[in-house]
Amino acid sequence: MKQLIALLCLAFTAFTFGQVNNESTLSIDEIMQGDDFVGYLPTSVSWADNSKSIYFSWNPDNDTIPSTYQVDIKSQKISKSSFEVLKQKSNLGEYSKNGQWMVYQKDGDLFLMNTSNYSKKQITNTIARESNPVFAGDEKSIVYKRDNNLFQWHISNGTITQLTNFKTGSEKEESKLSEKEQWLEDDQLQYFNILDKRKNETDARTYRNEQLVSNHPKPIFLEDKNLVDFDISADLNFVIYSLSIPQKHKNTNVPSYVTESGYTENLNARPKVGVTPNSYESWILNIKTGEAYQIKTDELSGIKDKPKYLKEYAENPSEYKDTFDDPRGVEIGSPVFSGNGKAIVNITSQDNKDRWIMLVNLEDGSLKQIDKQHDDAWIGGPGVGWFSRAEMGWIDESNVWFQSEKTGYSHLYAANINSGKIKALTQGEFEIQEVSLSKDHKTFFITSNKVSPHEQHFYHLPAKGGKMLQITSRQGGHEVTISPDETKLAIRYSYTNKPWELYVMPNKAGAKMTQLTESTTDAFKSYKWIDSEIINFTARDGEKVPATLYKPTEAKKNGAAVIFVHGAGYLQNVHRWWPGYFREYMFHNILVDNGYTVLAIDYRASKGYGRDWRTAIYRHMGGQDLDDQVDGAKYLVENQGIDKDRLGIYGGSYGGFITLMAMFNAPDTFKSGAALRSVTDWAHYNHGYTAPILNTPFEDPKAYQQSSPLYFAEGLKGNLLILHGMVDTNVHFQDVVRLSQRLIELKKEKWELAVFPLESHGFVEASSWSDEYRRIFKLFQETLN
Repeated sequence: MKQLIALLCLAFTAFTFGQVNNESTLSIDEIMQGDDFVGYLPTSVSWADNSKSIYFSWNPDNDTIPSTYQVDIKSQKISKSSFEVLKQKSNLGEYSKNGQWMVYQKDGDLFLMNTSNYSKKQITNTIARESNPVFAGDEKSIVYKRDNNLFQWHISNGTITQLTNFKTGSEKEESKLSEKEQWLEDDQLQYFNILDKRKNETDARTYRNEQLVSNHPKPIFLEDKNLVDFDISADLNFVIYSLSIPQKHKNTNVPSYVTESGYTENLNARPKVGVTPNSYESWILNIKTGEAYQIKTDELSGIKDKPKYLKEYAENPSEYKDTFDDPRGVEIGSPVFSGNGKAIVNITSQDNKDRWIMLVNLEDGSLKQIDKQHDDAWIGGPGVGWFSRAEMGWIDESNVWFQSEKTGYSHLYAANINSGKIKALTQGEFEIQEVSLSKDHKTFFITSNKVSPHEQHFYHLPAKGGKMLQITSRQGGHEVTISPDETKLAIRYSYTNKPWELYVMPNKAGAKMTQLTESTTDAFKSYKWIDSEIINFTARDGEKVPATLYKPTEAKKNGAAVIFVHGAGYLQNVHRWWPGYFREYMFHNILVDNGYTVLAIDYRASKGYGRDWRTAIYRHMGGQDLDDQVDGAKYLVENQGIDKDRLGIYGGSYGGFITLMAMFNAPDTFKSGAALRSVTDWAHYNHGYTAPILNTPFEDPKAYQQSSPLYFAEGLKGNLLILHGMVDTNVHFQDVVRLSQRLIELKKEKWELAVFPLESHGFVEASSWSDEYRRIFKLFQETLN
């Protein structure tokens, strides 16, 4: 306890706050105001039903919270939407085959809209929450979810039919009489005629009542399992439902010290990596018969294959078997039904090594393989998995489309479910990042980085394959929302030093893109923001590593440099659009104004560069990704005239982790580093993110030992600043407390800890951002100048 108190005191006494020198026209306090300084940029873009105006969230008046605005695309007039307009505004829904009707959910109720005159009819008005409405295959009814069951609303007469009857718990069995009790009952009925007569009357009455009851769906008892998801075929004959079997595990507690009550309160947080994951089952319910049967995955190709890394731990390698005795656990995703009641599913192994796309025989639950993808590291990539939903759908009743990373880049494929033939619709060293199919199923709408890993553009592609037609043309990033009639595009567009604004253009190549909003503040516009250079340096293994270079003028250049390490999840930071790390981008402008050269690297594992780049950290975080930082430092020394003894590094989350690894494992390269909200021991992080990359601590301890900074703390030579929110429910404050104890025991002196009592992983308060970055700037000013 004394050590913890000492650490907390250290947080508030470690620094006096330095000011940015007079070379810069910016201040840290200014830029760390975030949106208040930059401007509130348009978000949450959607179209009006008639495709004539666009709705978006905005806050040009710096109100308490953003509001919904709408812009007429013909007049370009922008107005704040009234409550009445918002009440009448529909949500994106499901269209009928002929496009005449759209059904949608809003505020827990269902609505039906006529697309010819945009009149709306409210279907439900209940306290219960109705959701996920779809048209039945014959389009005579609408099926929706309520209270974990499916219901059918008949369009012609408005009647409602319950289609499923999922119930928690187990079916209650009639209690059986003991042998003695049964004898007594039989004896009573034999000798007392009135008792026998009354029993017969009761039995007859019960039977008649049962015959008169409407045809309610047979109950499906879930027992000790949880209903995860359920969907119905277009012909309303089959329901596929998924169940999870929860496993017991211990959650962690995050103490909150500064509270309204004045007492320390515990925040319930996630468990640690390596917990036994929930197991899953998927079942089919035959609506007509009431029969339920399980979708079996025991015969999937390769389902018993062991991951290759396990052989390293075999006690007798010569006797090692490369298969398990039992099938591996899997998760079956939500089914995608065709218009005629066929279904495909995406199945992923729980060890993250395999992905199957299967056709489901709804009559018996058997599976037919359409595609399989294996990865010795882990399955992932845009539209495939891991920070991305598996994207797939039906082109027609015989052909499906899906995304796969089988070539090393996420691309679009079509497969014939009858012949099994698979056709690549796109190919090359680029990624298909988003994809949808037009309403007439003739054109794919695609977002891709085909032009460059550092740009995102919108494309058309014929559904049968052919040439990708580029629709957008400006250098930068384009986030596209297609109008309901598919003739227009609402686009959030930005460039490196130009924040996101709302544009509109016709949905055709060569069309003009017209700007609709102007969001940045006068304070932001008064500064000339750097149009940073994108370079590639050569790493030790010969790979070209992309990075953003910020250079001061020769007159200001001080010979020192700072490397910024972006966080992870699955992120990219070297690009030609306004960064998610916009505060850091502005801070780099301040550093440049003060003479520093700044390099921000898309190191190994960054998003946007394909499978090999993504999986380069498999079983060794802080391996090639750290090498890229060290090789980037070498590039700065050899090509940018930087003093090798005046290099700093900083970053948050995964960037904080890399900063620690750099300070511990490359202490002769970096003189100082600032590690924000950093993971210090991967065995203490969450399962969903960590297990795909490092497997689990008890199965692959080598991976954790070579990846966790805690084990390398003795290497610290330079100046280390650690910063962390005390109520961080993602990377727990416990991480830096444990590292602090390790540094204390190692008698390290050149380190400091700053804590933020009211901040979680993503800081919220401008005062916290300012405090954090004043400390970081002061560290570099005092140690690199």
